[in-house]
Amino acid sequence: MNGVASNLEFTHPAAAMLFLIVLGLGALLVWREVWRRRALARLAESTLLPHIAPRVLGARHALRAGLLITAMCALVVGLMDPRAGDALESVEQEGIDLMVVVDVSRSMLAQDATPDRLTRAKQFAADVVEALGSDRVGLIEFAGVPALRCPLTFNHRAFLSQLEILSPQSTVRGGSMLGDAIRMAASSLGGANESNGAGRAIVVLSDGEDMESEPIEAAATAAETGIRVVTIGIGDSVDGARIPIDGVAGAPRRYLLHDAQEVWTKMDPTLLESVAKAGNGFFVGAGSGQAEMREVAALLAAGLDKRTRERADVTSRAPLFQWCVAVALLALVVECTLTRAKTKSLNTTRETMLEEVA
Repeated sequence: MNGVASNLEFTHPAAAMLFLIVLGLGALLVWREVWRRRALARLAESTLLPHIAPRVLGARHALRAGLLITAMCALVVGLMDPRAGDALESVEQEGIDLMVVVDVSRSMLAQDATPDRLTRAKQFAADVVEALGSDRVGLIEFAGVPALRCPLTFNHRAFLSQLEILSPQSTVRGGSMLGDAIRMAASSLGGANESNGAGRAIVVLSDGEDMESEPIEAAATAAETGIRVVTIGIGDSVDGARIPIDGVAGAPRRYLLHDAQEVWTKMDPTLLESVAKAGNGFFVGAGSGQAEMREVAALLAAGLDKRTRERADVTSRAPLFQWCVAVALLALVVECTLTRAKTKSLNTTRETMLEEVA
């Protein structure tokens, strides 16, 4: 028993907040019982009440209230999902290795995609990772230089936390060096001998602006080592948009200038499509709208081998919520039985009094 208690854990401990509701209901039942006894005290003297209403003064009311509180407490514990045990299970780890490359250059602040290109790119990246499930993921940001923000990991929370804080301010130098980012991503994925047989892919989220960093050649080199490159274009490819810059709060919005002219940026689908083709992948033109990332993830996984990695021992714990539900049901059944017994007793008493009057 001590072993079970030491291994006991709750999957949803936040559900314990519901005990506050149980506490409030318990206080209400106590107040009701106190009020009822005071009302009876006004009806007759305490010495006469046991003779006038012997069943009213019994412990049945307190017992029923206790059973209701017990049932509610058991249900709250069940909602906390208690688990216990230390069963070891050997499972196979399989999946693909994915490096997500996000463009954080100034042009990604353009607001042709709502609320801006960078925010939309981060949303798409999170959706792709969620759709892929248990695969290893990593994160690279790039502008003038690329930077590894999250190495390959099964910890998707760590990936998402780094994804959330991406911004143009986090880059060392301005510009847009897409080719360098693809080369860093391919290097982070490692060679074919380092992948344990797992499929490998790079997903690029960008508006396609590049400063002669040879991204097509970089994608082709990655494809030669078995890495697939997928590109997702974000932004309007026809009209484009201006690039906002920070200004004084309350002042009119200002935009990036070059030679006293406002800079307009457009998504370059031609370059992004060429990169994807060279990388044995595909191009998704999200533009300024939405794109179904689950379909993208499905297409991505379909073109890669999802092979078994090494086996790993995983500790599993058996759920115990069913016992909590059983306790709650038993308490409610007993409470209902007491209620019926009280009703039957009151009806019998009423009939006896009517017979005596008659």
